[in-house]
Amino acid sequence: MQIVAALFAEDLEVREVEGPSTRLDIRGIKFSEAPSSGYPIAIEPHLFVIVRCGTEDDQNAVLQVLFMRDGEQLARNVQPLMIEPGKFAYRLVRAELNFDAPGVVEAHCSVDQGEPTIVPFTLMEPAE
Repeated sequence: MQIVAALFAEDLEVREVEGPSTRLDIRGIKFSEAPSSGYPIAIEPHLFVIVRCGTEDDQNAVLQVLFMRDGEQLARNVQPLMIEPGKFAYRLVRAELNFDAPGVVEAHCSVDQGEPTIVPFTLMEPAE
């Protein structure tokens, strides 16, 4: 299995079209955010991870996401994957992330502890 995409976003909708075929409508993709209030603050951004199971792959695997800041692990999410060979699936990953000041968190996403796909998320100065 392999990660096709990993994105922080506001919403994801699944819809069927002719074929039958499936469409993933991802809205509000973001790599940064300005909080509405000051620090400290806790946020829970939505991370959508899209995974493909190759036709020759085992249909069972494990998705692990480590949320890292300055080399320190802030949170960890582990989910089993069961995807039919030749198909795609997505997983929503959420973690509570605490910020004392603006900064960057990186989500290290991997399948079966393989090479990670790294997605940054920056929390900026509060919006004025």
